[in-house]
Amino acid sequence: MTEPENNKIVEKEVKLNDTTMRLIGIPFFGIAIPNLTGLFGPLTFRDSLYWFGYAYFIMLALLIWQGNRYLLFRTRKRFTWFDKPIEKLVLLFMNNIFYTTPLTVAWICTWYNLAGFSAIKWNVIIVVALVNVICVLFVTHVYETVFMVKEQQNEQVKNSELQRAKAEAELAALKNQIDPHFMFNSLNTLTHLIKTDPAIAFEFTENLAEVYRYILSQKDQTLVLLEDELEFTHKYTDLLHLRFGQSLIIKKRFNGTAGKEFLIPPTSVFVAFENAVKHNEISEKNPMLIDVDLQEGQLIISNSMRQRKVRAHSSQIGLKNLNERFLLVTGKGIVAESKQHKFIVQFPLTPINN
Repeated sequence: MTEPENNKIVEKEVKLNDTTMRLIGIPFFGIAIPNLTGLFGPLTFRDSLYWFGYAYFIMLALLIWQGNRYLLFRTRKRFTWFDKPIEKLVLLFMNNIFYTTPLTVAWICTWYNLAGFSAIKWNVIIVVALVNVICVLFVTHVYETVFMVKEQQNEQVKNSELQRAKAEAELAALKNQIDPHFMFNSLNTLTHLIKTDPAIAFEFTENLAEVYRYILSQKDQTLVLLEDELEFTHKYTDLLHLRFGQSLIIKKRFNGTAGKEFLIPPTSVFVAFENAVKHNEISEKNPMLIDVDLQEGQLIISNSMRQRKVRAHSSQIGLKNLNERFLLVTGKGIVAESKQHKFIVQFPLTPINN
């Protein structure tokens, strides 16, 4: 079975929008570090070189940030924390130290020459280089944490999509079981009518086409209005009455407006009817009564039981199929039980306002 195009799960690369973090972080480090480490020396805000220094060190922060960011993203493509954690950790440290430290030393030495300071203060350079390395490690840790959170979220979304696709595939398979099951039983009925009453057999064939048209039209629907399902079932019961006449009595015990308030998986009710007809004797001597009621959000279908002496062949997929479909669609299964010479099936309905 070919999976529908919109159900395909595509592996997506984790993308990170860090524009805001860079717009804040780069100027912050470019301004804070030279002030905290005394790189401006005797310069004051009255000196034009003082203001140039801010632009100069913000540029250094930009180069350090963007360079380490590039190296981090490249490392992520080669190693992950799950397959090669040690190699990744070593590579991150190597990238940080051997990129950040030389760039910082060269940049500050150039600053001392541009500012015209008497001597290069190597102790200050070492402190600044160490601070830059620590800051880069911190920022890298933030990046990796955000990436891991994003990956976890993506994994949860992917698992959810996979579960949904699996459920839809299972539901489609269950729906496809209905067609041969329904056609098998209908052809048996048609064969019987052809032998007993060809005129009714012709009318049965026309009604059968209408019923099957509904099945095909609802094939891709997960839920339908209870009202529509009951209207379809009425067409199906017309077929049953052509065969059984007044021996089959069907009573609906709730008003029509309730059908607009609930949803139900399509073809559910007619499968319950079909199950009742198939496994019980129906005759003028032993008529069958099928009750359809709605109580506390449950559609209850009950039929009088008089099992056939010769049991019809059963594919054993009718109610089992329904139960699996309800579990997939609503999370609740159906209840089917025999009680006081009646067979009762309860369907959990989905309120339309949900």
